[in-house]
Amino acid sequence: MVTSAVTLTVKDYKSDVKPTWCPGCGDFAVLSATYKALADLQLRTERVVIVSGIGCSSRIPYFLSTYGVHSLHGRALPMASGVKLASPDMTVMVMGGDGDLFAIGAGHMPHAASRNLDLTTVCMDNQIYGLTKAQASPTSNIGHVTKSTPYGVAAKPINPVLTVLAAGATFVARGYSAKPKMLAELFVAGIKHKGFSFIHVISPCTEFNNTYSFYDAQATDLPADWDKSDLQKALGLALTEEKPHLGVWYEAERPVLDQVLHSLEKEIKPFDTGAYLKRFE
Repeated sequence: MVTSAVTLTVKDYKSDVKPTWCPGCGDFAVLSATYKALADLQLRTERVVIVSGIGCSSRIPYFLSTYGVHSLHGRALPMASGVKLASPDMTVMVMGGDGDLFAIGAGHMPHAASRNLDLTTVCMDNQIYGLTKAQASPTSNIGHVTKSTPYGVAAKPINPVLTVLAAGATFVARGYSAKPKMLAELFVAGIKHKGFSFIHVISPCTEFNNTYSFYDAQATDLPADWDKSDLQKALGLALTEEKPHLGVWYEAERPVLDQVLHSLEKEIKPFDTGAYLKRFE
Protein backbone atom coordinates (compact mmCIF):
# COMPACT_ATOMS: atom_id res chain seq x y z
CA MET A 1 0.00 0.00 0.00
CA VAL A 2 1.55 3.30 -1.13
CA THR A 3 0.75 6.44 0.81
CA SER A 4 1.21 10.11 0.00
CA ALA A 5 3.25 12.70 1.93
CA VAL A 6 0.30 15.09 1.48
CA THR A 7 -2.88 14.30 3.39
CA LEU A 8 -5.61 13.42 0.93
CA THR A 9 -9.28 14.17 1.56
CA VAL A 10 -12.51 12.81 0.10
CA LYS A 11 -12.54 15.74 -2.33
CA ASP A 12 -9.26 14.56 -3.88
CA TYR A 13 -10.90 11.34 -5.06
CA LYS A 14 -13.83 13.03 -6.80
CA SER A 15 -13.68 13.58 -10.55
CA ASP A 16 -15.36 16.42 -12.42
CA VAL A 17 -18.08 14.05 -13.65
CA LYS A 18 -21.24 14.16 -11.53
CA PRO A 19 -23.20 10.95 -10.77
CA THR A 20 -26.21 10.42 -13.00
CA TRP A 21 -28.17 7.92 -10.91
CA CYS A 22 -31.80 8.36 -9.96
CA PRO A 23 -32.46 10.24 -6.68
CA GLY A 24 -32.15 7.91 -3.71
CA CYS A 25 -30.25 5.18 -5.56
CA GLY A 26 -28.22 3.06 -3.17
CA ASP A 27 -25.17 3.42 -5.40
CA PHE A 28 -24.65 6.98 -4.15
CA ALA A 29 -23.79 5.54 -0.73
CA VAL A 30 -21.42 3.02 -2.31
CA LEU A 31 -19.61 5.81 -4.15
CA SER A 32 -19.42 7.90 -0.98
CA ALA A 33 -18.07 4.91 0.96
CA THR A 34 -15.44 4.39 -1.73
CA TYR A 35 -14.27 8.01 -1.44
CA LYS A 36 -14.16 7.67 2.36
CA ALA A 37 -12.28 4.35 2.31
CA LEU A 38 -9.62 5.59 -0.12
CA ALA A 39 -9.14 8.73 1.95
CA ASP A 40 -8.92 6.76 5.20
CA LEU A 41 -6.23 4.58 3.64
CA GLN A 42 -4.48 7.59 2.07
CA LEU A 43 -4.09 5.81 -1.24
CA ARG A 44 -2.65 7.97 -4.01
CA THR A 45 -5.08 8.37 -6.88
CA GLU A 46 -2.52 7.22 -9.44
CA ARG A 47 -2.06 3.95 -7.51
CA VAL A 48 -5.74 2.93 -7.65
CA VAL A 49 -7.67 1.33 -10.52
CA ILE A 50 -11.46 0.97 -10.50
CA VAL A 51 -12.73 -1.64 -12.99
CA SER A 52 -16.41 -2.06 -13.82
CA GLY A 53 -18.65 -3.87 -16.28
CA ILE A 54 -21.96 -2.58 -17.63
CA GLY A 55 -24.95 -1.34 -15.65
CA CYS A 56 -26.03 1.58 -13.48
CA SER A 57 -23.47 0.72 -10.81
CA SER A 58 -20.74 0.21 -13.38
CA ARG A 59 -20.57 3.94 -14.12
CA ILE A 60 -18.62 4.42 -10.88
CA PRO A 61 -15.15 4.76 -12.55
CA TYR A 62 -16.28 8.03 -14.14
CA PHE A 63 -16.94 9.58 -10.76
CA LEU A 64 -13.48 8.97 -9.27
CA SER A 65 -10.18 10.72 -10.00
CA THR A 66 -8.34 7.40 -9.92
CA TYR A 67 -7.58 5.27 -12.96
CA GLY A 68 -10.72 3.58 -14.23
CA VAL A 69 -11.80 0.99 -16.78
CA HIS A 70 -15.45 0.79 -17.92
CA SER A 71 -15.13 -2.65 -19.48
CA LEU A 72 -17.46 -5.11 -21.22
CA HIS A 73 -20.64 -6.54 -19.75
CA GLY A 74 -19.73 -9.23 -17.26
CA ARG A 75 -16.00 -8.97 -17.91
CA ALA A 76 -14.87 -6.73 -15.04
CA LEU A 77 -13.21 -9.58 -13.12
CA PRO A 78 -10.96 -10.86 -15.95
CA MET A 79 -10.10 -7.27 -16.87
CA ALA A 80 -9.19 -6.49 -13.27
CA SER A 81 -7.20 -9.73 -13.02
CA GLY A 82 -5.04 -8.63 -15.94
CA VAL A 83 -4.50 -5.21 -14.40
CA LYS A 84 -3.47 -6.69 -11.05
CA LEU A 85 -1.12 -9.28 -12.54
CA ALA A 86 0.54 -6.66 -14.72
CA SER A 87 0.77 -4.09 -11.90
CA PRO A 88 0.73 -5.96 -8.57
CA ASP A 89 1.48 -2.82 -6.55
CA MET A 90 -1.75 -1.15 -7.66
CA THR A 91 -4.90 -1.25 -5.54
CA VAL A 92 -7.56 -2.72 -7.83
CA MET A 93 -11.29 -2.59 -7.10
CA VAL A 94 -14.03 -4.27 -9.12
CA MET A 95 -17.42 -2.54 -9.11
CA GLY A 96 -20.52 -4.21 -10.55
CA GLY A 97 -24.14 -5.09 -10.08
CA ASP A 98 -25.97 -8.33 -9.40
CA GLY A 99 -26.61 -8.81 -13.12
CA ASP A 100 -23.12 -7.98 -14.27
CA LEU A 101 -21.36 -10.16 -11.69
CA PHE A 102 -23.84 -13.04 -11.26
CA ALA A 103 -25.48 -13.37 -14.69
CA ILE A 104 -23.31 -12.79 -17.75
CA GLY A 105 -20.20 -12.53 -15.55
CA ALA A 106 -21.04 -15.37 -13.16
CA GLY A 107 -18.55 -17.77 -14.72
CA HIS A 108 -15.65 -15.56 -13.66
CA MET A 109 -16.62 -15.22 -10.00
CA PRO A 110 -15.72 -18.72 -8.69
CA HIS A 111 -12.37 -18.68 -10.49
CA ALA A 112 -11.42 -15.24 -9.18
CA ALA A 113 -12.34 -16.32 -5.65
CA SER A 114 -10.50 -19.65 -5.78
CA ARG A 115 -7.35 -18.10 -7.27
CA ASN A 116 -7.29 -15.61 -4.39
CA LEU A 117 -6.07 -12.73 -6.53
CA ASP A 118 -5.69 -9.54 -4.50
CA LEU A 119 -8.84 -7.76 -5.72
CA THR A 120 -11.61 -6.00 -3.82
CA THR A 121 -14.94 -6.78 -5.51
CA VAL A 122 -18.06 -4.80 -4.64
CA CYS A 123 -21.44 -6.13 -5.80
CA MET A 124 -24.22 -3.53 -5.71
CA ASP A 125 -27.31 -5.72 -5.52
CA ASN A 126 -30.64 -4.05 -6.29
CA GLN A 127 -32.32 -7.32 -7.37
CA ILE A 128 -33.31 -5.82 -10.73
CA TYR A 129 -31.85 -4.76 -14.07
CA GLY A 130 -32.16 -1.01 -13.58
CA LEU A 131 -30.24 0.25 -16.60
CA THR A 132 -32.42 -1.65 -19.07
CA LYS A 133 -35.60 -0.67 -17.20
CA ALA A 134 -36.69 -3.38 -14.81
CA GLN A 135 -36.12 -6.94 -15.95
CA ALA A 136 -35.60 -9.67 -13.34
CA SER A 137 -32.00 -10.25 -12.28
CA PRO A 138 -30.29 -13.38 -10.87
CA THR A 139 -31.03 -12.18 -7.32
CA SER A 140 -34.70 -11.20 -7.83
CA ASN A 141 -36.99 -12.95 -5.35
CA ILE A 142 -39.38 -15.72 -6.36
CA GLY A 143 -42.70 -14.25 -7.44
CA HIS A 144 -41.28 -10.82 -8.27
CA VAL A 145 -43.21 -9.39 -11.24
CA THR A 146 -41.10 -7.58 -13.81
CA LYS A 147 -41.20 -6.82 -17.53
CA SER A 148 -39.34 -10.06 -18.23
CA THR A 149 -41.36 -12.09 -15.69
CA PRO A 150 -44.98 -10.87 -15.97
CA TYR A 151 -46.20 -13.92 -14.04
CA GLY A 152 -43.51 -13.64 -11.40
CA VAL A 153 -39.94 -14.95 -11.08
CA ALA A 154 -39.92 -18.77 -10.94
CA ALA A 155 -36.18 -19.34 -10.39
CA LYS A 156 -34.63 -19.49 -6.95
CA PRO A 157 -32.43 -16.38 -6.53
CA ILE A 158 -28.67 -16.71 -6.46
CA ASN A 159 -27.18 -16.16 -3.01
CA PRO A 160 -24.04 -14.03 -3.62
CA VAL A 161 -22.57 -14.51 -0.14
CA LEU A 162 -23.07 -18.29 -0.20
CA THR A 163 -21.72 -18.55 -3.75
CA VAL A 164 -18.51 -16.68 -3.01
CA LEU A 165 -17.91 -18.39 0.33
CA ALA A 166 -18.23 -21.79 -1.36
CA ALA A 167 -15.89 -20.69 -4.17
CA GLY A 168 -13.04 -19.99 -1.77
CA ALA A 169 -12.94 -16.21 -1.25
CA THR A 170 -10.73 -15.24 1.71
CA PHE A 171 -12.75 -12.14 2.69
CA VAL A 172 -16.54 -12.00 2.47
CA ALA A 173 -18.74 -9.25 3.87
CA ARG A 174 -22.16 -7.66 3.43
CA GLY A 175 -23.15 -4.03 3.77
CA TYR A 176 -26.25 -1.90 3.21
CA SER A 177 -26.47 1.43 1.42
CA ALA A 178 -28.52 2.90 4.25
CA LYS A 179 -25.56 2.33 6.60
CA PRO A 180 -22.77 4.30 4.89
CA LYS A 181 -20.41 4.38 7.89
CA MET A 182 -20.35 0.58 8.13
CA LEU A 183 -20.02 0.38 4.36
CA ALA A 184 -16.87 2.52 4.36
CA GLU A 185 -15.40 0.42 7.17
CA LEU A 186 -16.06 -2.77 5.19
CA PHE A 187 -14.36 -1.25 2.13
CA VAL A 188 -11.31 -0.35 4.19
CA ALA A 189 -11.13 -3.88 5.62
CA GLY A 190 -11.60 -5.42 2.18
CA ILE A 191 -8.87 -3.32 0.57
CA LYS A 192 -6.43 -4.00 3.41
CA HIS A 193 -7.05 -7.75 3.18
CA LYS A 194 -4.45 -9.57 1.08
CA GLY A 195 -6.42 -11.82 -1.21
CA PHE A 196 -9.81 -11.89 -2.91
CA SER A 197 -12.26 -9.67 -1.05
CA PHE A 198 -15.97 -9.73 -1.85
CA ILE A 199 -18.41 -7.21 -0.41
CA HIS A 200 -22.10 -7.77 -1.10
CA VAL A 201 -23.97 -4.48 -0.84
CA ILE A 202 -27.75 -4.27 -0.58
CA SER A 203 -28.22 -1.23 -2.82
CA PRO A 204 -31.91 -0.57 -3.56
CA CYS A 205 -33.18 0.87 -6.84
CA THR A 206 -35.72 3.58 -6.01
CA GLU A 207 -37.09 3.64 -9.54
CA PHE A 208 -37.89 -0.03 -10.20
CA ASN A 209 -37.42 -2.02 -6.97
CA ASN A 210 -37.47 0.19 -3.89
CA THR A 211 -36.73 -2.15 -1.00
CA TYR A 212 -35.47 0.36 1.59
CA SER A 213 -38.43 -0.16 3.95
CA PHE A 214 -38.03 -3.92 3.78
CA TYR A 215 -34.29 -3.90 4.50
CA ASP A 216 -34.56 -1.17 7.13
CA ALA A 217 -36.77 -3.57 9.06
CA GLN A 218 -34.96 -6.80 8.20
CA ALA A 219 -31.20 -6.11 8.04
CA THR A 220 -29.32 -7.00 11.22
CA ASP A 221 -25.68 -6.96 12.24
CA LEU A 222 -23.77 -10.18 12.71
CA PRO A 223 -23.48 -11.14 16.41
CA ALA A 224 -20.80 -9.27 18.35
CA ASP A 225 -19.04 -12.56 19.10
CA TRP A 226 -19.16 -13.75 15.49
CA ASP A 227 -16.11 -15.87 14.62
CA LYS A 228 -15.12 -14.70 11.15
CA SER A 229 -12.54 -17.50 10.88
CA ASP A 230 -15.24 -20.20 10.97
CA LEU A 231 -16.05 -21.05 7.35
CA GLN A 232 -18.55 -23.78 8.21
CA LYS A 233 -20.51 -21.44 10.44
CA ALA A 234 -20.52 -18.77 7.73
CA LEU A 235 -21.74 -21.28 5.14
CA GLY A 236 -24.42 -22.50 7.52
CA LEU A 237 -25.75 -19.02 8.14
CA ALA A 238 -25.69 -18.18 4.43
CA LEU A 239 -27.81 -21.28 3.78
CA THR A 240 -30.37 -20.63 6.49
CA GLU A 241 -30.55 -16.92 7.31
CA GLU A 242 -34.07 -15.47 7.37
CA LYS A 243 -32.83 -11.90 7.69
CA PRO A 244 -29.80 -10.43 5.87
CA HIS A 245 -26.80 -10.13 8.18
CA LEU A 246 -24.36 -7.23 7.85
CA GLY A 247 -20.65 -7.23 8.64
CA VAL A 248 -17.59 -9.36 7.91
CA TRP A 249 -18.75 -12.95 7.43
CA TYR A 250 -15.41 -14.61 6.84
CA GLU A 251 -11.72 -13.78 6.64
CA ALA A 252 -8.74 -16.09 6.23
CA GLU A 253 -5.16 -16.07 5.00
CA ARG A 254 -4.10 -18.07 1.96
CA PRO A 255 -1.36 -17.64 -0.65
CA VAL A 256 -2.23 -14.71 -2.92
CA LEU A 257 -2.04 -15.53 -6.63
CA ASP A 258 -0.37 -12.34 -7.89
CA GLN A 259 2.31 -12.56 -5.19
CA VAL A 260 2.94 -16.24 -5.90
CA LEU A 261 3.28 -15.70 -9.65
CA HIS A 262 5.62 -12.74 -9.33
CA SER A 263 7.82 -14.63 -6.86
CA LEU A 264 8.15 -17.41 -9.43
CA GLU A 265 9.59 -14.98 -11.98
CA LYS A 266 12.90 -15.11 -10.13
CA GLU A 267 13.04 -18.91 -10.26
CA ILE A 268 11.82 -19.70 -13.76
CA LYS A 269 14.53 -19.74 -16.43
CA PRO A 270 13.75 -18.32 -19.89
CA PHE A 271 12.42 -20.96 -22.26
CA ASP A 272 15.14 -22.23 -24.67
CA THR A 273 13.27 -22.48 -27.97
CA GLY A 274 16.33 -23.74 -29.86
CA ALA A 275 16.95 -26.62 -27.47
CA TYR A 276 13.28 -27.57 -27.61
CA LEU A 277 13.20 -27.66 -31.44
CA LYS A 278 16.36 -29.82 -31.59
CA ARG A 279 14.38 -32.61 -29.95
CA PHE A 280 12.42 -32.99 -33.19
CA GLU A 281 15.39 -32.98 -35.59
